[in-house]
Amino acid sequence: MKREIITTKDGSKTIFIPQWNEQYHSVHGAIQEAYHVFLQMGFFYCLSLHNFKQLHILEVGFGTGLNALITLKEAKSNRIPVHYTTVEAFPVADDEINQLNYPEMLKMPNSVFKSLHAASWEKEIKLNDTFTILKRQQKFEDITARNDFQLIYFDAFGARVQPELWTETIFIKMYKALKPNGILVTYSAKGSVQRAMQAVGFRVEKLPGPPGKREMLRGIKPPE
Repeated sequence: MKREIITTKDGSKTIFIPQWNEQYHSVHGAIQEAYHVFLQMGFFYCLSLHNFKQLHILEVGFGTGLNALITLKEAKSNRIPVHYTTVEAFPVADDEINQLNYPEMLKMPNSVFKSLHAASWEKEIKLNDTFTILKRQQKFEDITARNDFQLIYFDAFGARVQPELWTETIFIKMYKALKPNGILVTYSAKGSVQRAMQAVGFRVEKLPGPPGKREMLRGIKPPE
């Protein structure tokens, strides 16, 4: 399948798949989208609600590593230890990673970005004092975690091209993976996605979306 590196409106790059007319991040700004959806509405919101001494995050879709890189940056800045588990069935190729400009845009050493991608799969790796990563090469359908995470970044390809990843079957796995009061954030605002999340037990709210997108969703697992 053909893949192209493109530049989004905030200057950051992403990967475009012409066959699907789909890209890994918003064409309106890859970094802007990641910060808004996953950090502002997820990471920082979670910290504002709870006085966590550490945060366990599950990312559904490691992709380019952008969400992990930004979370590593903010974990260090906010001095909150993060245990970051990320799932990806089809890792991005090294030659594509080398064309992405996230470290430059975020004013971070390129070695940090490379360390995320170089980290061994299926092995917990401590990259610094506040960030430990576990990369799992598996399909989202194979996630079996139970009450392990306070926060989920749900960043699968869109329902238009992979509708099977936005079903009740998948969201029940997300629900089970979260601790009570846990939070799931996603860039999607489709009615079918909202209904699937609600059907498995999430309390769902629509929030303002990132640049170029009107809305997004956040789900909360109620306390037991």
